[in-house]
Amino acid sequence: MMSPQSGLQEDQLGRALLNALRNAGVAVLYQDKDLKTVWARNMLAPWVSHAEGGGLQNFLPETQSERIEAARRNVIASGNSERFEISIPGENGVRWFEIWVDPDFDRKGEVQGILTTKVETTEQKRREQTLKTLLREVSHRSKNLLAIIQSIASQTGRHSDSISDFLTRFRGRLQSLASSQDLVTSSNWRGAELRELVAGQVARYGADPEHSLRFEGANPFLNPNAALHIGLAMHELAVNSVSYGALSQPNGSVAVTAGLNGTDGETSLSLIWSERLPGTERKRGRKRFGSVALERVVPVSLNGTATLDIANEHLNYTLVVPHGNFETE
Repeated sequence: MMSPQSGLQEDQLGRALLNALRNAGVAVLYQDKDLKTVWARNMLAPWVSHAEGGGLQNFLPETQSERIEAARRNVIASGNSERFEISIPGENGVRWFEIWVDPDFDRKGEVQGILTTKVETTEQKRREQTLKTLLREVSHRSKNLLAIIQSIASQTGRHSDSISDFLTRFRGRLQSLASSQDLVTSSNWRGAELRELVAGQVARYGADPEHSLRFEGANPFLNPNAALHIGLAMHELAVNSVSYGALSQPNGSVAVTAGLNGTDGETSLSLIWSERLPGTERKRGRKRFGSVALERVVPVSLNGTATLDIANEHLNYTLVVPHGNFETE
């Protein structure tokens, strides 16, 4: 004979299990061999719904109901458990459920009923789909980045005088890409603000942007591709300036002006780097990768245009970027 204490513990266990099922979103249904419902717990929509008149009706699409019923009949006939997944369209999108159908054996080992357990996995499915989308995006962006690196390596090698010269220049350009990529990654791959990108590239060479950089004008948000290529342009200009230009002087500074031109839908970004060169006017001589990147690689990659002018002890670089490469507030 069960003691009152044992009965109380059984009641507590039963309530605890029901609460656990409810909190976990688990629905459980027990049916006899004729598929008549003996008991059910936590059976909410979409499994059942209150019908007019106070009764309950099956709320599942017909195809899903048939799939579940077929599995139940198979379990009764074979005595083997079945597990499968179903999707149900709803007002807020598709819902996913994991279904277990298990036999219940009597003491003779014969099936006397079946237990159907249903667990919603919608959030898990959505996370999986989001992860797959992100992985495809990462793969796409990685391929783009590798293509950029390959182009940089090829052009750097073409305009280098020695292995040592190549390594020095190539490392600097890779570090420039890494710096721009950090901004892109920190924004969840959305891109980077122009002002932050320019200041970061100037600061990489020991120049304090607070004193050596005068940034004026618009501050659009660049998409990832634009951030990488404009960052590369700023790198080439900063390296040249630190080596030969205004930033090679104790109190030297450069000016960067950004303007938005045109109407909505056709707005372009005009980015101008301007600095005064020390001493007499510098002759460019043969083109090196820096000028090739500024005048060809960067504008072509952005479907834009660029001009690099060095005259009268001034260097002016103008880059015009179409609207598809950036966003404005």
